[in-house]
Amino acid sequence: MLTVEKIGGTSMSALQDVIKNVILYNRIGNELYNRIFVVSAFSGVTNLLLENKKTGEPGVYHLIARQENFKTALEDLIVKLKELNKKYEPLGLDLAAADEFIEKHVRHAQKFLENLSGILASGYVSTEGILQAAREILASIGETHSAYVLTSILQGMGINATLVDLSGFHDHEPYTIDERIKQAFKDIDLASTICIATGYTKGTEGIMREFDRGYSEVTFSKIAVAVQPQEAIIHKEYHLCSADPVLVGIHNCVPIGFTNYDVADQLADVGMEAIHPKASKPLEINNINLRIKNTFEPEHPGTLITREYVSPEKKVEVITGTNRLMMLDIYDPLMVGNVGTDLEIMQIFKKHNVSYNFKATSANSISIVIWEKDYTKALFDELHAKFEKATAEKVAIVCLISSNMDQPGLLAKAASALAKAGINIKSAGFALRQINIQFLVDRQDFDTAVIALNAAM
Repeated sequence: MLTVEKIGGTSMSALQDVIKNVILYNRIGNELYNRIFVVSAFSGVTNLLLENKKTGEPGVYHLIARQENFKTALEDLIVKLKELNKKYEPLGLDLAAADEFIEKHVRHAQKFLENLSGILASGYVSTEGILQAAREILASIGETHSAYVLTSILQGMGINATLVDLSGFHDHEPYTIDERIKQAFKDIDLASTICIATGYTKGTEGIMREFDRGYSEVTFSKIAVAVQPQEAIIHKEYHLCSADPVLVGIHNCVPIGFTNYDVADQLADVGMEAIHPKASKPLEINNINLRIKNTFEPEHPGTLITREYVSPEKKVEVITGTNRLMMLDIYDPLMVGNVGTDLEIMQIFKKHNVSYNFKATSANSISIVIWEKDYTKALFDELHAKFEKATAEKVAIVCLISSNMDQPGLLAKAASALAKAGINIKSAGFALRQINIQFLVDRQDFDTAVIALNAAM
């Protein structure tokens, strides 16, 4: 059957395992084909190009944005990418050819970036479009490199592998992302080759403008919609589990097995992404099932995500959350009975381009939880100026998530488990469908809360 499969950066860095556990596992001859692999950059490469996703440490992009010398950073990048090539030489990579390829590619990108930098320095144009173009060019380098390396190794093994470079470096046609994908695959006989596609796709709309670091999953999703596979698969370095095994212990959680896209969205909303929500929607709409697999356990079927799945028994499927949140509480005695207060608050949030994860209300106050990274003094000051009182504090959220857990006593059982662990619930809530029951707790209580709820549920 035709599949479209995504390999993440951490898995890509364990390339020998990817080849053994994903590409070759239980397949011989023509069984190898009818698969499209969408690859991320090797682990850490995009951090060097843009910025560290977790710490925010600046990469090459920020040198360009600050109009500083970025050529030395690109030279260092070439050295690092060649070091990666050397790492994969034992797998059969033609080192000389790979080094030549990546050096030419980065030099080509450098010419584009120097032109953009010159325009930026002139002061005649808006910086936003120029910097966005630079970000797109830089992002594409990592995936082009990893796709080339994997394709070359497979070809050296005698496997018919086709590199599908969607970066558009040598193609200046004004294609949209969807058009470029359709153009790239239109003449490929998928039944007789493995396709290795770059996770970055060049398009007139700019894939990073809307999706930023989630772009590789968007490419994966759009390819799946274009070719309509029997299944889409994401290979990660871990299972999608009922709780974080690092936190609760590997023997105190299990792979989820089956769930639906609604649950996947709930997970993404607190940072536990099975898939980027903007990438999952096209799959869901087109009724393409998604499987999450562990690269290092190829025999395990993983977790299958579908549109219609509902657990046959009432149970909590996942206990998760995040401790990287801020809770804003807006108080005003004029709220009670007043129409439109919530709208006024939301308009301020929209002005500052901030979305929220949780909201609770009383007669005279509204509490709203947002990502800490989205919190700014400007947002707080405007709320404080508009209403009588505004406060902000760091919090954590723990969630019970499931496709079917509407049962008497569940809320009481969860609250009791938190109370027995000495945890005060600052706020709690759930929508009518009860797919996600949320508890706001002090940030320092996050780990204890997850462990307590996991034990109780």
